[in-house]
Amino acid sequence: MKKFLASKIFRFVWSAAAATFLYYICPPCLSKVALTSVLTILFIVINLFPFWAESKGMANTVFFWFTQFVRVFVGGLFVFSGTIKANDPVGFSYKLKEYFEVFQADTGFAFFEMFAHTALPLAIIICASEIILGIMLLIGYRIQLTLWLLFAQIAFFTFLTFYSACYNKVTHCGCFGDFWKLKPWDSFWKDIILLVSVSILFVGQSHLKKIFPPMIVSVLFLLAVVFSFWFPVYAYRNLPPKDFRPYAPGLSIKEGMKKSADYQDPVYESILVYENVKNGSLKEFTNNEYMKSKIWEDTLNWKWHETKTKLVKEAVDEPKITDFTVNDLNGNNITDSILNEKGYSFWLIVHELALTNENETVIAEINDLYKLVSLDQHKFIALTASSSKEIDNYKHRHNALYDFAMVDNTVLKTMIRSNPGLMLIKDGKVIANWHYHNFPTYSDAKQKYMRE
Repeated sequence: MKKFLASKIFRFVWSAAAATFLYYICPPCLSKVALTSVLTILFIVINLFPFWAESKGMANTVFFWFTQFVRVFVGGLFVFSGTIKANDPVGFSYKLKEYFEVFQADTGFAFFEMFAHTALPLAIIICASEIILGIMLLIGYRIQLTLWLLFAQIAFFTFLTFYSACYNKVTHCGCFGDFWKLKPWDSFWKDIILLVSVSILFVGQSHLKKIFPPMIVSVLFLLAVVFSFWFPVYAYRNLPPKDFRPYAPGLSIKEGMKKSADYQDPVYESILVYENVKNGSLKEFTNNEYMKSKIWEDTLNWKWHETKTKLVKEAVDEPKITDFTVNDLNGNNITDSILNEKGYSFWLIVHELALTNENETVIAEINDLYKLVSLDQHKFIALTASSSKEIDNYKHRHNALYDFAMVDNTVLKTMIRSNPGLMLIKDGKVIANWHYHNFPTYSDAKQKYMRE
């Protein structure tokens, strides 16, 4: 039996059966032509590449170097992707939480809420696993285990990206953090390429030898494990070592909000959805299709279900910052006034007061900083997405004398990966930012950053 399971005939049968199964269960959002092409490529790799791998002479040499190329490609991409995400584990955790919330809403399974609450440690584990697996592949450590773990992770993310693309659930996957935002379908096809690549590595795994003596390979593996967990934990406890967001130090928020000469607004279209009263099926209509169909007259068979908005054309050359708006507690827009403040301003970011770290030492540092900043007649303001009642409770609880203003929660989380976090602004430009673990004294901030 074991010999049969390892045979070419069994491999042919199970790969053909799997391809047929995937073909028929795949939703219509992926064209049959594209699906057939992907399944055909995978079928060829699984069934025909082994003959190449077992060949002699020049063909075997070509396959050897081809396998090494794929090895470097997959391993390097995993190390790069994992390191980019580990650079900003808090941001990646936001993306994981978004996925879990989508799955909970679509499936009704309550355990996804538990995953959402553990998104940060899961983000760190995923980042670390990508780096470790990439290095394991590159150095040739435990190849068979490495390939199976790579395959499992790629298959999982292929499902996530396909689900997001097919049902338009998550705008970008977070595969490369804020460094490179891939659209859902782009991310899906990236995962398909990786899936094919790992299949090639399975075929050519006899060529994936250790590149160093066993002792050195083991040491490199241990160093990879230590680094892979230390780096995201360090980035979480401080701030991303490399900030790719439009609110990074040195960048102007005002400039990031400006529209270029080539900017074009996004185009949206209203879609009317009608439900068949007999079988419950749904049918979508554009405005033109709706008027031509006159479906509203057929009340015996159809009833209105919902009207939704569909993005027809994305914005062209969109500004990097599109949603930064500041309102005072009375609802008045004060965005321009705080961005055009010519002197130095300290912005305390407390995106959700209920989740804000209220360590007594941190609160004392904030209050002391506010008093010294005010004495030098610089502006100090707290930006939050919490309600006026929560703000009042917070101010009374911590004797906070500084003013508060309202900003969207997602924007605040994008501005700084710390709650609370601190930003130093001058004329709309970000001069510096700090995690609450590293809040500066006023004298230090003044000496290092407020020299003009």
